Amino acid sequence: MTYHLAGDSTVAPAKPEELPMTGWGSYIEPVVEAPVRNLAYGGATTASFLADGSWARLVDGVEPGDTVVIQFGHNDQKLPELAARAGYTANLRGMVDDVRGRGAVAVLCTSVERRWFEGDRVTPTHGDYPNAVRDVAHDLDVPLIDLTVFTTWLYEDLGAEASAALLSHFAPGEHPLWPDGLADDTHFREEGARRIAAYVGRSLRAIERRDGDGPARGSQLVS
Repeated sequence: MTYHLAGDSTVAPAKPEELPMTGWGSYIEPVVEAPVRNLAYGGATTASFLADGSWARLVDGVEPGDTVVIQFGHNDQKLPELAARAGYTANLRGMVDDVRGRGAVAVLCTSVERRWFEGDRVTPTHGDYPNAVRDVAHDLDVPLIDLTVFTTWLYEDLGAEASAALLSHFAPGEHPLWPDGLADDTHFREEGARRIAAYVGRSLRAIERRDGDGPARGSQLVS
């Protein structure tokens, strides 16, 4: 069984020249103990992933019994035509149908939250998009990994100062790409990507075990 990943930069494989900035998909394979095929890329929306052939390429490699993990939203929310209850969810529904047509399991993820603190609380930044994904998962009876909830909890549990170590915060001179430093509260560095991958991987293992006794569709997995 192979896991296939579709998503944006927060999922995408690490670029060697940008390490330690990386997506969580780079570190999931040791957790699930199965092959992982990561087609996520920076800037991707549900629409671009379909239009540029990435989705067709992903689906062509899916075999019966495989699992396809889908996480979009960060970039969709920037485009009016991909509104949460319009183009965005229509594309997600189509993706789920395609995966099921291959005899595989689709798993939906809400977006990882941005690390935007107001006091000791993280400010939600994705509007209705996480709820839209939750509703699609419920309506289509699809397993859901709620990364919006998980990452919000993770950042708040660590606190504003300590949680910065999970994201791409670099001091001046620390990284050649950002000689003046960087404070990026969206994209992970390796430490953060590994934490998210551990949670996603364990959630996928739980879904796989539940599916062995009967599908655990539409269930929300949070720690």
